[in-house]
Amino acid sequence: MENQIEEIKKKIDIIEFIGSFITLKKVGRNFKANCPFHQEKTPSFVVSPERQIWHCFGSCGDGGDIVKFLMKWENIAFIEALKELAQKAGVSLKNINYEDRIWKKKERYFMMNAQATDFFEYVLSKTKFGKKGLEYLTGRDIKAPVIIKFQLGYSPSSWDSLRLFLKKKNYSDEEISENGLLVKNDRGRYYDRFRGRLMFPLKDARGNVVGFSGRILEPDAKEAKYVNTPETPIYHKRETLFGINLARESIKTEKNVFIVEGEFDMITPYSKGFSNFVAIKGAAITTEQLMLLKRYTDKITLALDADEAGEEAMKRGIVEAEKMDFDIQVIKIDFAKDPDEAIRKDLNAFKKAVKKPVPVYDFIIDSAVKKYPEDTPFNKKKIGDEVIPYIERIVNPIVKSHYVKKIAHLLNVEEEGVTNLISKIKRKIEQKASYKLNISPKTKEERHLIIEKYLLSLVFQSDDIDKMSTLIFSVIGPKDFSLPVYQKICKNFIDKKEKEKIFDVNYFVKYLPAEIRPAFDEIYLFDSSDHNLSKENIEKLMFELKRFSLKNQIKKTLEEKAESQEKNKQLITITNSLKEVEKKLLSL
Repeated sequence: MENQIEEIKKKIDIIEFIGSFITLKKVGRNFKANCPFHQEKTPSFVVSPERQIWHCFGSCGDGGDIVKFLMKWENIAFIEALKELAQKAGVSLKNINYEDRIWKKKERYFMMNAQATDFFEYVLSKTKFGKKGLEYLTGRDIKAPVIIKFQLGYSPSSWDSLRLFLKKKNYSDEEISENGLLVKNDRGRYYDRFRGRLMFPLKDARGNVVGFSGRILEPDAKEAKYVNTPETPIYHKRETLFGINLARESIKTEKNVFIVEGEFDMITPYSKGFSNFVAIKGAAITTEQLMLLKRYTDKITLALDADEAGEEAMKRGIVEAEKMDFDIQVIKIDFAKDPDEAIRKDLNAFKKAVKKPVPVYDFIIDSAVKKYPEDTPFNKKKIGDEVIPYIERIVNPIVKSHYVKKIAHLLNVEEEGVTNLISKIKRKIEQKASYKLNISPKTKEERHLIIEKYLLSLVFQSDDIDKMSTLIFSVIGPKDFSLPVYQKICKNFIDKKEKEKIFDVNYFVKYLPAEIRPAFDEIYLFDSSDHNLSKENIEKLMFELKRFSLKNQIKKTLEEKAESQEKNKQLITITNSLKEVEKKLLSL
């Protein structure tokens, strides 16, 4: 299988592949970007075209090859990523013995959900039990092509019809229950979770059915309006966006995504040609959902319900979206409670609203002014209390300055008063954070670990490896590195260099023991964009590392309990070497 993976890597260039998902910028011989797997402002994600590897030097600290990238990007298992890349590269996978129990379970549960979707679709369109569901959809102007596109269905008012159907497909009660389709009662009996409901399959960006949402159709029913799949091995509410599988290409093209609340608020616009809409479940936009959308666009337009809950959801979403530097706008719908009703009520008015979204901070200011319309000092204070915390969170200084001026003018106060309030809020946030986070400054040991990584990286990234390694290893050797894995890399390199006239980094990696290859990959990419130090500065780092190593040797020798003439000789030798190193450092 290793040969097949290598064949895939040869046919798919990692820069082109990763560059199709995120923006890569060439820096030296490598490429850099903001890491797509965590929030950051400074690029720490490095990709090597020579080695066909990537590594994040930020908070996630992850790295790997093209297969690992796709696994993380799509949140899929190794074998699934490998199959997709093999198809893309035109490589036929043979004799794959890779066992991935997690993936096999996920694959089985995806299949179970696909079969459950077929079952619900059949009940809706082919049986008398689904007549109520079809009539309801017709009443909402949802036509057959849209019903088919979204694979809408109906769950009959039966305790075990789906269970019996899936049992015939060789699924156990325990599996069906773990996948969220059955409920187990106190007596240990299983029954269908969804009964007498219009069914919406919930899909991931790849089109896999991860769960379901079931809507009751009786307006005066005592049951919950919606019943949703609970958390399962394949369904995670915080990561799910209804309609993302249909909208993602349009989101990329339009460079904007409209976020709505609820399935019909996505389906109805989609049926009228608005193809870059997605729906959240509930009234909260999560970090995970925003991280998913960040893959496709830097701009979001909120079109949540026009009520107090919808407004609060917008505000919570703003806090998370601002952290990720999204351009955030809001659709103002004042003639309907939500996008679904707005379209059915007045499609032209909805189109106009979509074309004229309001910048989110203008929306917050307008909402506060409507809430406290009287021109009194007390109402001005309330407007300030409501608006200024959001202005404090604005990352871009130009945008922040604009809204400081706007709110100062609106409240008829000096800008300095607004900036003082912002500073006060910021101090409170920082004080609160300081109690929660145990942050300590970098220790000397950490600095020397950084120097160790940096010097090794200089060797392997150098255009003239022979010259750079001769310079660095004339002063330091394997024993001067504090971590055993760095010692092994250094020793392997020196041994290999003595035997081979021409050094090839890709060949060297294959020569390394498998357990130290990940550490080598990290070293290889470490600070690769900053390898333009003068020879003098490189020498300073070399001798600083040597000094640290010699001091450690003195400490270890002194800790030896037995006193001997040999021990004293060692101490004298090391101390003299340390003096020479310190003299050298002073002269540089």
